Amino acid sequence: MISVKPQKGNLLIAEPSIIGDLSFNRSVILLADHNSEGSVGFILNKPLGYTIHDLIPEINANFKIYNGGPVEQDNLYFIHNVPELITNSIEISNGIYWGGDFELTKELINEGKIKKNNIRFFLGYTGWNSHQLEDELEDNAWIVSENSYKNKIIGKPTAHFWKEKIMEQGGDYLIWSNAPENPVLN
Repeated sequence: MISVKPQKGNLLIAEPSIIGDLSFNRSVILLADHNSEGSVGFILNKPLGYTIHDLIPEINANFKIYNGGPVEQDNLYFIHNVPELITNSIEISNGIYWGGDFELTKELINEGKIKKNNIRFFLGYTGWNSHQLEDELEDNAWIVSENSYKNKIIGKPTAHFWKEKIMEQGGDYLIWSNAPENPVLN
């Protein structure tokens, strides 16, 4: 039974039961859109070994690139909290925006007007077809959580993010907070 209905701006926390899923094991996803046609999100806590400069050399910054999810991993996406600087962006919720004028964004980063706490880049995204996310929630694959960080989530350190969110759930989840990522290796 789904206890909280998902909506734009919520966080999806991977249930400990999805161990072994390379894309989603210990993931925390920002739900960027959710409607009757489907859902889109970005994994917030899976940094890749690249920076924005590695992918786009004309950007003089070392902002990390994150694995946004398994869909369209050859495309770059971004969320930010500076809509007054980046035009044509779409509000997700809580002062978090998706996309916008990329040429302008590159200039603003190079001018130092956009800092790493203002923007997060992703290769790929996570997507669900109509009702697919609800089915996964019914199967207890995800925990829906409010985004209490609001737009500060963009600068949130990610190393222990899943563990923090699981510990907030309390109860039986506490034992999972200290379990190794792959229990077979224990």
